[in-house]
Amino acid sequence: MPAYRAQAQTPAGFDDLSRLESVDVKIENPSSDEALNRRLIDRIRVGLGIFRGDVFSRSTAEFNLARARRGSPIAKTLIVATPGPTGGVAITIIATIESDQTQADGRGVFNHGKTRDLSVLYDKNGTYLRMRLEGIGMYYGNDNAWYANPDPLLAGNPLVNGKPAGSGYSNWVEGFVHAGLYAMTPLSENVSLYGGLSGIFSGSNGQELFTSKTRGYFGVEDAFVGIVGGGVSSTGDRFVVNASAGRQRFGVADGFLIANTASNGGKRGALQSNPRWSADELLLLQARYNNVKLEAFSIDPDELPEVDSKTKIHGINLEIRRPNAIDAALMFLHIPQSEFKYYTPTDVFSRKGLQVYNGRIRWQPNPTGAGLFLSGEAALERNDHYDMRAYAWTAEMGYSFANSMTWTPTISYRYAAFSGDDPSTQRFERFDPLLSGDNGERWVQGINHYKIFQNSNLLTHRFQLRLRPTQSTELVPQFWFFTADRTTNLGGNPAFSYIKGRYLGAEPNLTFKWFISPKLMLQGHVAATFPSTTAKKTIGTPTDPWISTMFFLRASF
Repeated sequence: MPAYRAQAQTPAGFDDLSRLESVDVKIENPSSDEALNRRLIDRIRVGLGIFRGDVFSRSTAEFNLARARRGSPIAKTLIVATPGPTGGVAITIIATIESDQTQADGRGVFNHGKTRDLSVLYDKNGTYLRMRLEGIGMYYGNDNAWYANPDPLLAGNPLVNGKPAGSGYSNWVEGFVHAGLYAMTPLSENVSLYGGLSGIFSGSNGQELFTSKTRGYFGVEDAFVGIVGGGVSSTGDRFVVNASAGRQRFGVADGFLIANTASNGGKRGALQSNPRWSADELLLLQARYNNVKLEAFSIDPDELPEVDSKTKIHGINLEIRRPNAIDAALMFLHIPQSEFKYYTPTDVFSRKGLQVYNGRIRWQPNPTGAGLFLSGEAALERNDHYDMRAYAWTAEMGYSFANSMTWTPTISYRYAAFSGDDPSTQRFERFDPLLSGDNGERWVQGINHYKIFQNSNLLTHRFQLRLRPTQSTELVPQFWFFTADRTTNLGGNPAFSYIKGRYLGAEPNLTFKWFISPKLMLQGHVAATFPSTTAKKTIGTPTDPWISTMFFLRASF
């Protein structure tokens, strides 16, 4: 049986695990001493510990800023995140300087009993305790889901429970509440202990893609501990070591291989609002020296019980950022354990023993302003136990008109290729996308189309435009063309096991985002997927375009 997975399309927070495009630091109430202001800004930049090109984590940033505030006149820091011009996130740190007495009194509800900064419960002498509270309410509608052919496209799918969406218009509502506590405390001048514990309640009601049954579910999300230490040498070199273990979220780059470390849908509900990201277990060791980062990790993804492949992934990732605007990275992954199967017309192979060799590069000489940018990524897959050679690669080229034209457009074109299996050879060649995905601007390729064809045996062309009508709004129109690499597609959707042609279809879509405030965001989309005559011939029945609409309101405190 092929692996089925509920597909993530809308991350709980647009900024988490996004590529960091820029970091700016401002002092809300600067001192009359300009030298002091410069020292405090430098302290924050050094203490933040993340740089352009890194994967941004709000929790890690909050912890690092708490360490930077310790023993300084900086009483408070606020992280303001906005979309970057090329699809990442731009961060502004707003610092507040306070008197020595205010520093001595500390900050947070447990210190002064006031709720003006409810998320901070305690912040004094390097010990920091904050509350996380966020939620999403979402409406989702489909017209002619599954090309109005749910029976052949969902045959044998274990996620189907009762009546799935299909011909005609259907809709549902869903959402979640995520609450937790995150803390850090110093063990010495340069070493701190940290951890987090949180839970998510999610629910769905209405005619969803796989079911019409109402569901509610509570589960633990984050449950981790870690230790971090480091410092700055007399010559200005920065060194940081961070080790953590437990349930937590993890991703590499923009999610080409590792993004969806947890699954949603099924009895958990919230299929599209996608609240769960934490792996069942993540063991992570990171070391950074200036602009060089090395990390070793072991991931046990939190898969749905209905489709749990019991896969574990071990990996090593090296990233180097050069001052000439070139970011480069190498990664190796190994799968020591898995029950996931690959299918050919004559054999069944196991994912166990998979080796993945991955390389990435990005050139963007003016990350915060107008200019050209280029990026590329490639992966080669082999297996310890049998002859396998599968590949995937992507290249993107774009130009940002940031602050140089009305609506500051960014235009880009991306080509991506994921190999399929050639049945005329003994070698297995179908690419395994592992935990690829995240959202429709990363590796969810087509808002609707991705639910039918995932990132295997697929060639895609994406034309994308980013527009900023105002500082608080963003429009992202996309146009996709989809083609199969091979007509043999065993391991994908069973209705398309053997495809009668290569061209699969096209999808235009439009995403709208309104950042109402730092704590409130509204997002919506409309997408129309047009199946090709190849798809119609393969299914063997008439097909209709699949149109979807969605909007959600996200609040975080």
